[in-house]
Amino acid sequence: MRIIIRQFLNCLLLCLVTTATGAATDLLAYEEQSLSVNGTRQVARVPKGFRLELLTDKLDGPRLMAFADNGDLVIGSKSGRVYRLPPPYTSPEVLVSLDDYPHSVAIRQGEIFIARTHGVYRAPYQPGQKQIAPASVKLLARLPGGDGHSSRTVGVGPDGRVYVSLGIQGNCSDQYLGDRYSFDDRRGGIFVLHQEGSQARWEVFGSGLRNPVGFAWHPQTHVMYASNNGPDHLGYEQPPEYFSRITPGSFHGMPWFQHDGKQLKHDGCATSKSPRPLADVAPPVATFPARNAPMGVTFVPKGALSKALELDAVVALRGSWGTQPTGGSFGNPATRRPPKLVVVRFKDGGAVRVDDLVTGFQLADGDRWARPVGVAIGPDGALYFTSDSEINGLFRLLAKQAE
Repeated sequence: MRIIIRQFLNCLLLCLVTTATGAATDLLAYEEQSLSVNGTRQVARVPKGFRLELLTDKLDGPRLMAFADNGDLVIGSKSGRVYRLPPPYTSPEVLVSLDDYPHSVAIRQGEIFIARTHGVYRAPYQPGQKQIAPASVKLLARLPGGDGHSSRTVGVGPDGRVYVSLGIQGNCSDQYLGDRYSFDDRRGGIFVLHQEGSQARWEVFGSGLRNPVGFAWHPQTHVMYASNNGPDHLGYEQPPEYFSRITPGSFHGMPWFQHDGKQLKHDGCATSKSPRPLADVAPPVATFPARNAPMGVTFVPKGALSKALELDAVVALRGSWGTQPTGGSFGNPATRRPPKLVVVRFKDGGAVRVDDLVTGFQLADGDRWARPVGVAIGPDGALYFTSDSEINGLFRLLAKQAE
């Protein structure tokens, strides 16, 4: 009976999220804007009153990023370079070059954290610093490595603690953030670092997430929310990608359970027994269509970007590699899920619906000119985002009156 009641409440919650009307938050109006990308005119669809700019195309595989207190922007990458971009963010400099995929960075007073596949590393860092010696980058805490979803995302929470997310290797890998799993199989969720003097160890914060690339905290409630990539083995339309509320000890079901957009279901692809029952699974608070590959997440603080978007979450959707129908060979590229930026609208501290923010990165024939990955709000109140494919660069979305 408890499971039936929980399923009903989960369905009711998701229905409220996906059918909420404009009474909760302002609807956005859009306009087309032309900009030059690699010498070609491209057309993006942006909210009215905003302008999209390409600041630089001189990055190599840029991923997630963070702003320092002095306004410098630091970006991790697939290429091994950690970039520094001082304002106006048009001239990238290499802060440090590292192996083992320095996907993301976070900054705390006097230090920088760099998440690599096999661990979170730390180095002394002061805003404005132009270079970091590779020898000064020291391991803070080891992470399970291995191929398949090898990115690691690091962030510093409102509590000043270090958090990191990592995915399981495949669609149904028997991996979980639990003590009965070996160290190398403790994957699929979010850790928080417990530090006592020189000792540091990971504690489980949220589990059962297949690949939570992006996470951020609501500016008012300080609750964490994360994007999560769903598996590929259930076809092109299922399951939807997640946007989930992460609380201490929350369990999100994967790979044993999937949310089909209405209710939670058991996934037979996972042959091991779930470490926790279906009744423990926290459903997503919003979803995106399957195969969207959600990446970075950031919240719009008060006074930034636009009053209509304050306290909403911006999510980068990198777009699908798969085509419809899926199978042993690729179909028409035009059927791939298009890259875009979306905004999860919030009211009274809760998610109510998902709106497009910036679209147009994929052409009618399936060709693309950008794939958003990292997102962050700058000290100027504008939205910055990276693209790591097609064009390897940094974009800025700002209100025209802010120019």
